[in-house]
Amino acid sequence: MRARASFSEILGALGNFGGSRKFLGLSEILRAIYGIVVMANIRHDYSSIQEGFSMFFKNKIVVISGAGSGIGRATAIQLAQEGATIIASDIHRDNLASTAQKISEAGGRCQTYMVDSTDRDAVFDLANTVISEHGQADIVINNAGIANNARIDELDLDTFKRVMDVDFWGVVHGTQAYIPHMIARDSGHIVNISSIFGWIGVPKQAAYNSAKFAVFGFTEAVRQDMAGSRVKVSCVHPGGIDTPIARNAILPQGQDSDADREEMATRFKDMVHSTPAQAAETIVRGIKKGKARILIGRDAVMVDVIRRLFPVNYGRILKFPVE
Repeated sequence: MRARASFSEILGALGNFGGSRKFLGLSEILRAIYGIVVMANIRHDYSSIQEGFSMFFKNKIVVISGAGSGIGRATAIQLAQEGATIIASDIHRDNLASTAQKISEAGGRCQTYMVDSTDRDAVFDLANTVISEHGQADIVINNAGIANNARIDELDLDTFKRVMDVDFWGVVHGTQAYIPHMIARDSGHIVNISSIFGWIGVPKQAAYNSAKFAVFGFTEAVRQDMAGSRVKVSCVHPGGIDTPIARNAILPQGQDSDADREEMATRFKDMVHSTPAQAAETIVRGIKKGKARILIGRDAVMVDVIRRLFPVNYGRILKFPVE
């Protein structure tokens, strides 16, 4: 029996699937496809810059959950630098204050609120406050999330529910709190954070996979509901991003010591392909373009291609560690 695969090892497999001679031809083909995608995006981005998108976010009201760290913080900072007023929420007071300070130092505007995204009433109360004080919410980014790393026989129900509450129901609450106001104005943009794990099943990720698949399906349905209106809906699929999510993951009992977490975080950091700032740039660019799906990192692009070409056998192609 092989050793159990960790969260970081799975991401490593996603980034290094082409190392085997058996799949060399396939790897070359996929890398060529990726090159074409990258070049197309570069040309499109250049044309967007020429169209004056630098003023796109000026005076926009942008609500971001999970803004205390990682992708949420980086996106909040970049949007503030582009002229948006940031409504930042998180459950970690110190992290939220740090985000606000960085935005202030950069000359941006930010209001902070301690809100648990799993608390539907609190999320709706914040939405009412935003609408009352600002008259509208132009963009809502449902970003708050947690990770879990446990094989299905080790996954307890409380942990499963906790991951679903934060990663899925938090997205539902954030969407339903603001979208009626957007529909009334016939304007706005909902941005929900899923993952490449919202496309493919991964060992030891039953809870996280379930939540991120659900976010993807939910966001697709909302986008169809909004078809014909001017309310935009986007689903974001990050690959490996250098955030605290692995260090803060919920682990099975007996595998959750400080040493275990440090080892997992170190391996995760070695495998990531994008920084939070790079992820933020991609998200901001995707919002400007009104993209329905926003892929972050070369690993996200490659996984998207592989799961389409090999909808059943992607695990073998990606060389997931097997127990």
